[in-house]
Amino acid sequence: MAKKQILIICGEPSGELHASLLVSAIKKINPEIRIAGVGSSLLAQAGAEIIYDTKGLSVMGLVDVLKKLHKFFILKSLILEKVRQGKFDAVICVDFSGFNLRLAKAINNRIPVIYYVSPQVWASRKGRVKTIKRYIRKMIVLFEFEKEFYRKYGIQADCVGHALLDIVRPGMEKDELLHKLSLTKDKPIIALLPGSRKQEIKKILPVMLKAAQIINKKISAQFVIAKPSQTSWDVYDRIINKFNLAVKFMEGKTYDALNIADLALVCSGTAVLEAAIMQKPFLIIYKMGLLNYLFYRPQVKIPYIGIVNIVAGKKIVPEFIQFNASPDKIAAKTLEILNNRVELERMRSELAAVKSSLGLPGAAHRAAKIIVDFLQN
Repeated sequence: MAKKQILIICGEPSGELHASLLVSAIKKINPEIRIAGVGSSLLAQAGAEIIYDTKGLSVMGLVDVLKKLHKFFILKSLILEKVRQGKFDAVICVDFSGFNLRLAKAINNRIPVIYYVSPQVWASRKGRVKTIKRYIRKMIVLFEFEKEFYRKYGIQADCVGHALLDIVRPGMEKDELLHKLSLTKDKPIIALLPGSRKQEIKKILPVMLKAAQIINKKISAQFVIAKPSQTSWDVYDRIINKFNLAVKFMEGKTYDALNIADLALVCSGTAVLEAAIMQKPFLIIYKMGLLNYLFYRPQVKIPYIGIVNIVAGKKIVPEFIQFNASPDKIAAKTLEILNNRVELERMRSELAAVKSSLGLPGAAHRAAKIIVDFLQN
């Protein structure tokens, strides 16, 4: 029997994390399955043969998409040609819906397309559900509410829980890290998580730093910035030099930064769920270019942007989005929460409930088992 060959496609750092965990799990279940990947170094380390390196392909907003449109056309043509040549038995799409759903439509059921990490059709552009129903053979989701959403449209989705439950944990003891960074327990520590994309950092980090300056005038606080390993230092250096503020950088140690913090300011995205899993009180902050905001905002049909609030079905974490993301408002809410033990405990308790709703560890293994079984049938 010929060895099964699959292609896995991701285009964002968060999606690549899920994809890499999935590839590792598939390889453990069946090492004979050959996996090609559209991704980067993380996917390669997991055991995929990279046929297209997506470094620099991540986009944020309509303008950025238009700038990189030619790259998407080249990638789509490359994949479709390999599909025509019979290179793969299945394609696994991981998030990256702007590209992946168009690709699935172009593949047009010539081979099975499996989707892992659902597009956020429940938040905006529900018309994409029709594309999913017609061109996606197997849907694997992370949240129970997504499974219920698809059920209403006659689509069977398997919910496996969230893979972050397996990896979100600090790497160092808190006291050891505080000593290493010359931080003290006597003053509150505030972690700043401004995102992983350059465009996000440029928009959000200055807002966080201005809020930090305001906070520092009211109380003596300590600030740490969690920097993703894959993000260049240049963007941080250009911003931080404009502020008279003492900050500590922690590269590739987001979970340690959250662990030592009393509260965090977090860019909306994967980090929101990471903070929730660690049950760390935080504020959600997001800002994009005005043109992108005016284009995307009317498409969003749910009241919240943070996944913790969406999962909870209510606002358990404050959100400061676009025009509301002012340093004064963020600083005021930060000080209000830090000075209110009851509020801090409420947030920890409700974040614990969100964490428990994510299922049990082992999500990537469960997803891999579904995929391997599907390929064998």
